[in-house]
Amino acid sequence: MKRRALLLLGALLMPTVARAKTTKQARPAPKKVVPAKAAPAKPAPAKAAPALPPVKEAKTQIIAFNASAFPYRGIVPGANKPFLDVKQGKRLGHTTLRGDVCWEDQTYSDRRSLLYLPGGYNPALPGLIVLFLHGQGATLERDVIGRQGIARQVSESGQNVALVATQLAYDAADSSAGNFWKPGHFSTYIDEAAERLMRLYGDKRAGPHFNASPVVIVSYSGGYVAAAYALERGGAPYRVKGVVLMDSLYGEEDRFTAWIATRRQTGFFVSAYTDSTHEDNAKLQAMLTRRRIPHADALPRNLSPGTTTFLSCGGAELHGDFMTHAWGQDPMAQALAMIPGYPQTVQSIKKTT
Repeated sequence: MKRRALLLLGALLMPTVARAKTTKQARPAPKKVVPAKAAPAKPAPAKAAPALPPVKEAKTQIIAFNASAFPYRGIVPGANKPFLDVKQGKRLGHTTLRGDVCWEDQTYSDRRSLLYLPGGYNPALPGLIVLFLHGQGATLERDVIGRQGIARQVSESGQNVALVATQLAYDAADSSAGNFWKPGHFSTYIDEAAERLMRLYGDKRAGPHFNASPVVIVSYSGGYVAAAYALERGGAPYRVKGVVLMDSLYGEEDRFTAWIATRRQTGFFVSAYTDSTHEDNAKLQAMLTRRRIPHADALPRNLSPGTTTFLSCGGAELHGDFMTHAWGQDPMAQALAMIPGYPQTVQSIKKTT
C-alpha cells in the first residue's frame, strides 16, 4: 500500500506535457500576376525609295522664264543711256550699234528658253548644265534646234549634260545682253533653270542634283556680251566650270581675262575662232601673257581644270556654219565629250577610274 501511494504521489507531482496551441495562420494573399508588357512591335523597315532612273527618251521644252533676258528697260552699261531710246507712238525701240532700230514688241519681248534632257540623262550621276547663248539673227526653234543642231550635239556627246538656251534678241542683228547686264541676274536665271529642269525630268527628288550641277557657258558669235557680263557680275562665277567661245570674241576681253585669272586652276576656257575674230583673240592672249597665265594654241586631249586654249579654224566664210563645222563636224559635241568626270553611265565611270 505504501508503495502504491508513493507511485500515485509521483504521478501527481510530474509536470503535464504542454500542448501547443494550434491557430490557423492566415494564408498569404496570392500574388497578383501582372501580365508582362508586350514588347513594342518593331516598325517594319522603311522601303528604300527607288533610285532616280535615267531619262528613257529625250525631253524638250520651250517655256517662258521669269528671269528671261528680255524685256529689258534698264541702262546700257557704259553708254549712260536707256536701252529703249526710241519712241514711236506707244512703241519703244532700241538703236543698235549699226544704227538700226529694233522694236521691243518684235525683238525684245520673247521670254522663252529652251530646255533639253537627252535620252539616258541620269540624275543619279554627276551632271552639267550647258547654257547656250546664240548669236545674232537667231531663234530657238529655227536656229538653235534646227540649223545649229545644239540639242542633237548635246545628245551625241554621250555626256550627262542638260541644255538650257535663252532667247536673246529675237531674229535681229543685235548682241545686247538685256537682263544679263544686271548684277546677279545670271545666278537667278540658273536657279530658275535648275528648277525647270527638275520639273521637266518629272521628280522633285532631282532638284538637289540640278541645283548643284556646275555650268558650262557656250557662246556663239554675238552671245559674247551676255557671256562676259554673266561671268563678271552674274553672281555665280564659281559655279561656272568652263567657257567655250565659238567664234564669239568680238570684245569684252578684260572681263574674260578677269574670269580666267580667277578660275585658272579650277575652270577651263576655250576660244575657237575664224579670221573674223582673230584680232580680238590675239588681244586676249596678249592680256593673259602679261598676267603670266599660260595658254595653248591647240585643242587639248581633254578640257581639264586649268586648261586655257585658243584654236584658229580658218577663214571668216566659216562663221555662219561654225556651230556645225568649226575644227571638225559637230564641234560642240566634241567639246562636251572632252570634259572629264561626267559620263552618262556607271559603266563609263568604271572605265575611267
